[in-house]
Amino acid sequence: MSGNRAFRVAATSARVVTGVAVAAACVIGVVAAVHAPWPTVAHEPAQEQVTPLPGDSVLVCNGDFRALGRDSSAPLDMTAAAAPTLTTGGTSGDPASSGVATPDLADGDEIAVLTGAVEGRTAPLIAGAESFTLAADDLAGFAATPCTVPRLESWLVGGAVGTGTEDIVILTNAAEVPSTVTLTVYGETRGGRTVIIPARTQTALPLTSIAAGNEAPVVKVSAVGAPVRAVLQSSLVRVLDPAGIDLQEAVAGAQQNVVITGVQTFTSDGDEADMTVLRLLAPGADAMAKVTVHSEGSSPTTDEFSVPLDPDVPAQVALSGLEPGRYTVEIEAEAPVVAAVRQQDGFGRDTDFAWVTPAAQLDDQAAVAVPAGPAPRLQLANTGDEDATVTVEPIDGGQPQEVSVPAGQTRGIDVTARTTYLLRTTGPVHAAVTLTAAGALGVLPVPPSPGVEKSITVYP
Repeated sequence: MSGNRAFRVAATSARVVTGVAVAAACVIGVVAAVHAPWPTVAHEPAQEQVTPLPGDSVLVCNGDFRALGRDSSAPLDMTAAAAPTLTTGGTSGDPASSGVATPDLADGDEIAVLTGAVEGRTAPLIAGAESFTLAADDLAGFAATPCTVPRLESWLVGGAVGTGTEDIVILTNAAEVPSTVTLTVYGETRGGRTVIIPARTQTALPLTSIAAGNEAPVVKVSAVGAPVRAVLQSSLVRVLDPAGIDLQEAVAGAQQNVVITGVQTFTSDGDEADMTVLRLLAPGADAMAKVTVHSEGSSPTTDEFSVPLDPDVPAQVALSGLEPGRYTVEIEAEAPVVAAVRQQDGFGRDTDFAWVTPAAQLDDQAAVAVPAGPAPRLQLANTGDEDATVTVEPIDGGQPQEVSVPAGQTRGIDVTARTTYLLRTTGPVHAAVTLTAAGALGVLPVPPSPGVEKSITVYP
């Protein structure tokens, strides 16, 4: 073999050996890389806390108490039984008031719509409440309701369609455009109805027209086009004697944790199982609801039990065995539920009843109007893990009161009728105003004040 050929063979062999070595190194490197941690590249998204500019604070009231069937020739016609006593106030003075028409109530007055105008970049806190005292042959008792914000969806968790009851669903559209409202009835017999409410008008219809055949109906109110204020007016006659009236505020929506404060129990010669009743519904899902009843004061839990709920089927539980007193009912459920408590102080003439709906959580401050009525009292429930201190100060001037509400407890203080207060709290609480006398019951959950804008996180 010549020298040149030997050199070429040696060079070729060297290249092959080198290629094999490089290939082996690559294989080893890939295998090692698969098992080794790979570097990551993470970017924190840009974000900014922004507080939206507030709009005017607007509250819609309910207006006249309606009487159904006073004209035997037109049993479905409604007339005005009484005009409300209206209490209003706000941090920038009394809110302005405008009217909403009641075309189906020929002798009725306009409905008050309260507006607190924005000043600079701040919306005032405003509040309003209405109350009635009736003593007619067909309607007797006391009723009160706060003026509240209209909603696109709400729930009426109460009412009855049995003998002696005359319950009315009242829908108010304070917007400048019509609203199409669908009423969906949950109960033993499902039902519903759709109504169109013209701009700036109020419409009412008997509960029996949509919920006949249901012992414990729950009505979902869904609005399209404009939000509406929904209220359930109730009245009861036992034999021939009027036995109470009520105005029930709609529940904003289903929740897994529900707090109902302002509940009262009374002694009676009748069946105590009917005195205080809890109504529950789990929309679209089955759920187990744990119910805890706390008495006002420093005493421990009074009662605790569980209620199984079938999907879309209302359930009722008697809160019997409770000593006369003031209570908070807390519900923790596996799925969102709506709930309310019905309480009454006796049976027959000179008695009254009231539905108590959930009280929203108050985190900072809120305005609350205490309507005209007997022995008004503010009840405060702290279901959290930390103590809270609540300052209650008359907006028009006066001596503030300070209430310490320990974690897991309920406290109450007396307040003055026809007065608007500013509530400030150092921790989350739930509040309700109760008005109580013989044959006169009313409970108003304290809603968050309109116009309070919370900051939101914006991701550009």
